[in-house]
This record gives sequence, structure tokens and C-alpha cells, in this order.
Amino acid sequence: MGLKNITKPTKKKLIFFVGFLFIGILIFISGEKKERIVQKSPVPADSSQVKKHLVSLTQTPKFRNHKNVEQLNAIAEYIHQTFNTYSDSIGFQEYKVDGKEYKNVICSFGTENSKRIIIGAHYDVCGDQQGADDNATGVTALLELARMLQKQKLNYRVDLVAYTLEEPPYFRTENMGSYVHAKYLKDNNIDVYGMASVEMIGYFKDEQESQSFPIGILSWVYGNKGDFITLVKKFSGAGPFVGNFIDHFKDSHQIKTETFPAPKFVGGVDYSDHLNYWKFDFPALMITDTSFFRNKNYHQTTDTLETLDIRRMTKVIDAIFLSIIHLK
Repeated sequence: MGLKNITKPTKKKLIFFVGFLFIGILIFISGEKKERIVQKSPVPADSSQVKKHLVSLTQTPKFRNHKNVEQLNAIAEYIHQTFNTYSDSIGFQEYKVDGKEYKNVICSFGTENSKRIIIGAHYDVCGDQQGADDNATGVTALLELARMLQKQKLNYRVDLVAYTLEEPPYFRTENMGSYVHAKYLKDNNIDVYGMASVEMIGYFKDEQESQSFPIGILSWVYGNKGDFITLVKKFSGAGPFVGNFIDHFKDSHQIKTETFPAPKFVGGVDYSDHLNYWKFDFPALMITDTSFFRNKNYHQTTDTLETLDIRRMTKVIDAIFLSIIHLK
């Protein structure tokens, strides 16, 4: 899905935003002073595997939307089989909508730990399209992370969750796969450190004016080139997991990274699966290339594999992996 439907700030909110912008500038300046040493991953992401998964997810007989349940189930089976290659703790979370059965797919690592981290991405698409960036890229990240996490010594249990029904007509309803999963965690009092939603991570542009923003003045802080990945969090009360994850992600120096602490008056920053974890008071953030603020193929038939930057997408996966294994 992504970011959408931005509201105009009132005068009072605009004053508040000036303070937010000032803080952002300070963060930007201080960040530039740090020495940039690219961390070496013990298990680097493999671009050939990334492309293989992207092809399998996008080149299907039918489009993987809510109407084509058999196709969605075939994708769920592909995800399950891939997870099964690397984990001995895998399963489906099945539920029914309008008499039809849909499935989340889950695999776990570090199951000896009680407190867990959720890394999630949705595998359905909006309408009749391939949905390469939205969100085959996110699901591919989960599949590659499964390979990378195998045999790693972890400080937390890590659940990789591939969700169904994130897209319309079920977005913002209790039929979203992420809502079903987050509610299960809450109902069963499961100890969750935090959640990261991997939502569109494959589209980058180095040209001037290739990046837009919900509020134009943000280009003063972030620039106008779509050459970075964004970590979206709550403006306040994000929680320790979010701060620690962001620190490790940035410190890996795998890829140019910006943080967007989202004020409540900026609508649309919850347009992905992390919104349901926020609903149940779990700390959560979104990892995104900013969706339609950069990628004009968003929810279009032109959202195809050929438009993706696999090299930089692979570096995003490396950064996620290094964040996970370094969390204390």
C-alpha cells in the first residue's frame, strides 16, 4: 500500500510543524558528521535469489488480488515452501472472509527466546496488476531474510509474517491479515518487542525532482532525489524497539536512509500493515521507498519487475538483517 491522502495543516499545526522541521534539520546535520563505515554482513543478501523470488511472485497466471483466491493460495504455498527450506517452525494462519479462506504465512527463528520481533509484508495486490514494488519487494525481503537468519544466534525470537488482504477493499478493516495476526498476539498476551512492516523497497531514482512529499517544505530536509529508503515511525511514543532498530539500520550504512517521525496531522503514514500493530499498542515502524511520492507506478499496471532497482533493494534487505541480529 503506502502513504496517502495528506491533509492540509491548520495554522496551529503549521507552527508545530516548524518546530518539527527544525528538529529534522538538526538530526540531518548531526547525522552527516558520523563516520560512514559500511558494515559487513555475515550472510549477505543474494541479488540472484532476490530476482528469482520477484519473478515467482509477479509472473503468475492470474493476479494475486482478493478475487483470485486460488492464485493467492498458490503464492502462500510458494512462501511456505521457501520458509520451510530454512526454518523448522512454519505454518499458516487461516481465516475466512465472505466464506472464502485466506492465509497468512509465518516462520520463526530463535524460538528459544520468549520476547519476539515481527517482520511483516503483504503478498496481495490492488486490482489486476503485477504489484512488483507493491509489494512483491516486501515479501521477497522476507524470503531472503529466512535464508539469512538460518543458524543465526538471535537475542529475540523473529517471526517473519507474509500477510494477505492488505489492499482494498479490505484495507482498514478487521479482515486484513495483519489485523488478524496482531489481534492474535494481543489476545494471547504474547511478549512482542516490536514490529517492522516492509512496504515497497525497490524503487529508487537519482534524478532531481524525482522525490515529492506530503508537505513540500520537507524537501529542505530530505532533498528532492528519490535515492533513499525511509523509516516511518510515530512522532512520539514510538518505543525502544523502534529507536534501536532505526539506530542499527542507519549504523549499517548499507544504503542512504532517512527517518520520518510522523506527526498525527500528516495523514496516510499508517497506510500499511504496521497500522494494526499500532492499534494494539505494539511498537512498530514502516520501511518504505515512500510509495507514490516517488513511484508513479503505484497501483498501476506499470508496477513491473523492470522498474525495480534490485541492487539497492538488496542493500535494504542487508540493513534489515543487520538490524535484527544486532538488537539487544
